[in-house]
Amino acid sequence: MLDIRLIRENPDQIKRQLQKVGFPAEDVDRLLAADARRRKLQHELDELRARRSRESKELGKMAPAEREARRAEMRALGEQITAGERELAEAEAEFTRQMLLVPNLPRPWVPEGEGESANAVVRSEGEPRRLDFTARPHWELGEQLGIIDFARGVKLAGSRFYFLLGLGARLERALIAMMLDLKREQGYLEVAPPLMVNSETVTGTAHLPKFADTMYRDIEEDYWFVPTAEVPLTNFYAREILDPECLPIYLTAYTPCFRREKMSAGRDVRGIKRGHQFDKVEMVKLVHPDRSDAELESLVENACEVCRRLGLAFRVIRMGTGDLGFAAAAKYDVEVWAPGCGEWLEVSSCSNCWDFQARRAQIRFRNASSGRNEFVHTLNGSGLGLPRTLIAVLENYQQADGSVIIPPVLRPYLPEVERITPASR
Repeated sequence: MLDIRLIRENPDQIKRQLQKVGFPAEDVDRLLAADARRRKLQHELDELRARRSRESKELGKMAPAEREARRAEMRALGEQITAGERELAEAEAEFTRQMLLVPNLPRPWVPEGEGESANAVVRSEGEPRRLDFTARPHWELGEQLGIIDFARGVKLAGSRFYFLLGLGARLERALIAMMLDLKREQGYLEVAPPLMVNSETVTGTAHLPKFADTMYRDIEEDYWFVPTAEVPLTNFYAREILDPECLPIYLTAYTPCFRREKMSAGRDVRGIKRGHQFDKVEMVKLVHPDRSDAELESLVENACEVCRRLGLAFRVIRMGTGDLGFAAAAKYDVEVWAPGCGEWLEVSSCSNCWDFQARRAQIRFRNASSGRNEFVHTLNGSGLGLPRTLIAVLENYQQADGSVIIPPVLRPYLPEVERITPASR
């Protein structure tokens, strides 16, 4: 959430910035009108309350006849105040609704452009593997090796669901364990969070109300299945004032994630690239505002190190304003090469949300220099996302005979297993 004072004081500048991320200028005008209305109603209500207070004090000094007449006026004034409170509550609700729909402001250095046009590769590492045989996509490898069962996933849950079997399940578990161990090396505290949270929590990370139609929920109990561990991790300190000495805070978690994927017809229909349920290791940072940009670069490097240890060629994309996302002020994607699919797969999206989420979730720290409570800055990124990392491992480490070599970094997590073959099922 943005600071309404910033919008009031710099409306034209804010309109220009928000138009870069596709938010219409007229919606800013509507927001300012809603703000002006609720402030006017608040002022009028304050005056009525002050008048009632004054007149209540005078009531005891009046003669009985005059007092009775004044009581009738006081009852009418009370009804007027009740009506004003009701009107103000409606105005406040409308103002809040509009505020929650305003996206974050892009950082000045974010490239400007519509859609993906301004996205740019800023660096790459490793050579994309070129096989001297016809590369198989992971869906063929998985079925031939007996480690992925698509048909039974569809039978039980419908399209976009599947089973991982045997060494397929163990390989994914090894990836998760390796990532979590690496996050610990990088200074993150591992957390096992709830997989269901309430509406206030999902609003805190700006997934509500914007993305309500992409999440699964239990309406009766007001539970939302987490679309990412970013939600419970970021909100861990919601409505708290932190000791500045504890910043920065690094948190990590492995969770299943649940999203209603809005897939285009004919796009990514094969394999496990897109699904309504997937696994991910998440990284979240809560940092001092002065360290915000530097912490984003560090976050990206934390994600890249996973690719590096797995021996996967990867590249880092600086995202432009048209592909920034709702809550991000700046964002980088990390992509790995998958020779079977013949494409670069996004395995991490690293975002700096500035104080946008912290303002919603009311996460502050006591600034020693100013003596004031200020909002922390929050950052998040995948470290990494599955199953795309699993896809990349299967396709990059496949052999001409159809087997898959286990990457050396994962072998401690898969004792005595160096290769997946049809016989190993």
